[in-house]
Amino acid sequence: MVAYAAVAYLLFLVVFLYSIGWVEGLVVPRDINEGPAASTAAAIVIDLILLSIFAVQHSVMARPAFKRVWTRIVPEPIERSTYVLAATAALALIMWLWRPLPAEVWHVSATPARIVLYAISLAGWALVLISTFAIDHFELFGLRQVLHHVRAQPGPDPNFRTPALYRTVRHPLYLGFVIAFWAAPTMTAGRLLFAAVTTGYILIAIRFEEHDLVGVFGERYRTYRQQVPMLVPHPHRGRVHPVGR
Repeated sequence: MVAYAAVAYLLFLVVFLYSIGWVEGLVVPRDINEGPAASTAAAIVIDLILLSIFAVQHSVMARPAFKRVWTRIVPEPIERSTYVLAATAALALIMWLWRPLPAEVWHVSATPARIVLYAISLAGWALVLISTFAIDHFELFGLRQVLHHVRAQPGPDPNFRTPALYRTVRHPLYLGFVIAFWAAPTMTAGRLLFAAVTTGYILIAIRFEEHDLVGVFGERYRTYRQQVPMLVPHPHRGRVHPVGR
C-alpha cells in the first residue's frame, strides 16, 4: 500500500509540475498552444470533452456517497491515493489530446508588463501549493491515510480548522488556480477556453464541497461561510477566529 500511495503521489507531482509549464508556455516541449491541428469547431468540442472528463472525475469521486460505494471495491486506506491517480490520469489526458486554438485574444508586448503577469501567474501556482500545506498536504494526497493503516493507527476524525490563508478566503487553493489561469501575458483562444471552463467548474465544485462540509461540521461551517469570503478577500470580512486541532 505504501508503494502504491507513493507512486500515485510521485506521478501526480510530475504531471502537476508539467501542467504548470503547459499552461504557462515555459520549459516543457509542448504547451497549451501547441499540438495536433484541428478545425476550430472540432478543437472546441474535443477540448470541452477533455475538460468535462476531468470535471466529472473530480466531482463524482469526491462525493461521500460515491466513496461509500467505492470503498467496497478499493481498500479505504488507498481510496484517496486512487482518487489522486485518477485525477492525474485525467489531467495527463487533457495535455496529451488537447487541440490548440492559437488565435490571440490579447497580447502584452511590453517586457516589464509580461514579467509582472508571469510573476502573478506563478504566484497563483505557489498559492495552490502553499494552501495544500496549510491544511495537510500529505493527507490531501493520500499518503497519511496509508501510513496510519500500516502503523495500525486510527485515522483522525474530521476536524474543522481555519489556518492562515483560510481566515482570508475560504478556498485559497482554488483562488490560486484562478490567478494562475487568468494572469496571462498572451491569452490565446485555447487558454481562454481552458481558463473559462475551469473557473466555471471551480465555482460549481465549491458549491458541492461546501454542501459536504456543512453536512460534516454543521453550524460551525455555516458561521465560517458567513464570516469569510469565498475567493475574493474583503476588508470587512475574514475575521473568523482560528479553530485549533
